[in-house]
Amino acid sequence: MSEGPATLVCELLVIGAGPAGLAAAARAAGLGVDTVLVDEQPAPGGQIYRAVGSTPVRDRAILGEDYWHGLGLVEAFHKSSARHVAGAMVWAVNRREDGGFEVAYSIAAPGRDAQAGLLHCRHVIVATGAQERPFPVPGWTLPGVITAGAAQILLKTSAVVPTGTTVLAGGGPLLYLLAWQYLNAGVPIHAILETTPPGRWRQGLPFVWDFLRSPYLKKGLKLLREVRARIPIVTGVAALEALGDARGQLARVRYTARGRTHDVAVDQLLLHQGVVPNTNLTRALGAEHAWSDRQDCWEPVVDAWGATSVPDVTLAGDGAGIAGAVAAEHRGRLAAVHASAALGRLDARARDREAAPHRAALARAVRGRAFFETLYRAPDAVRRPVGHTVVCRCEEATAEQVRQAARMGCQGPNQMKAFLRCGMGPCQGRFCGLTVTELIADEQGRHPRDVGAYRVRFPIKPVTLGEMATLPQTEASRAAVVRFRK
Repeated sequence: MSEGPATLVCELLVIGAGPAGLAAAARAAGLGVDTVLVDEQPAPGGQIYRAVGSTPVRDRAILGEDYWHGLGLVEAFHKSSARHVAGAMVWAVNRREDGGFEVAYSIAAPGRDAQAGLLHCRHVIVATGAQERPFPVPGWTLPGVITAGAAQILLKTSAVVPTGTTVLAGGGPLLYLLAWQYLNAGVPIHAILETTPPGRWRQGLPFVWDFLRSPYLKKGLKLLREVRARIPIVTGVAALEALGDARGQLARVRYTARGRTHDVAVDQLLLHQGVVPNTNLTRALGAEHAWSDRQDCWEPVVDAWGATSVPDVTLAGDGAGIAGAVAAEHRGRLAAVHASAALGRLDARARDREAAPHRAALARAVRGRAFFETLYRAPDAVRRPVGHTVVCRCEEATAEQVRQAARMGCQGPNQMKAFLRCGMGPCQGRFCGLTVTELIADEQGRHPRDVGAYRVRFPIKPVTLGEMATLPQTEASRAAVVRFRK
């Protein structure tokens, strides 16, 4: 069921329709909770299962069985009593006087201006997932350079694949998964430029036993074997840069490997350096966050249920820390059980009994992650660029400008807004926040946790005054107008 902008009322709101959100909404509805799921995409699935019910890629072998697993989650959600608001962008969540929440969202119908709506709920599960880690290299803003995640969206939603000479560069499982999917689709890949430092696997040895007993081992070996048999892989890549032609289009990729510089003519460069939690919504809500030294990013602080420092706000999935799609499902169900208990549907004993199988499944799903995270940890040079490399794409601020401001005494990302407007563009710091924090820390010899992060306020997505004007009036808003006129 899909609903348009209006003032909706429910007990539980789930934001995000990826594996965590789908599992959370279906489980909570099954426990008798009046549940609404909102998501920006026209159909559920999130990034990992994007367009799983409508993709034009009909050959299941191209995307792989792990992708088609998402159909089961979508079907279970549709069979539940949970309501679905599709194409809805949540841009504000405010606490109501009665203790619940008032949520503002917008829907843009084809051929019409976006319309805003309100939703009232008692509990919120945030399942907004992950985003690709910023990978700022010289030339990464050139036409012809995109992220591996964006390329995968084109493949899943539109069956669009690159032509000409294509190079993949960076590190992390998604890089190899995309290469494998391209091979299945008959797309030739010129090379994979692997930026993982040589010998990194030795740092992962303390975690190797769990990895050997994990579901990642068999899948990972199969993936690597098939990709390496058909695509040249260059290891130990550093000093990666994209070079443009006279028209400003991508023309070449330059890099060093084994002490030699290489220059390759290319048509497309796909970049990837892992994923990090999408924290803008949780930051705007005021949830506590902590710096993860293992993943070099900010993570919301949550308990074993996903509960945050904000009462009645629970997190599920990779937004609470990167753990993968299967783990996200189980975290979604645990969050749903917790929310159901908080809403009075379960007592403590029933909550724990209901959660037990999901907790056991989660433990199996995350086994081996520590080895993975250590192996594919983004190199320092990737996270802390230098020179004229653009850091803030919205305001075109460079790494050297950020470093210079730090040398002048800029103490943190929020003050950096006054120096360079970093974080004040349409993305509101999503693509530069981590880099700015690390550059300040690097210049001043401080730990990123002491430097801090951008302060995020609502609205967390760009909205027009026209959209805001379409918001339904509430008693609170009418009272505010009366007070203003007086």
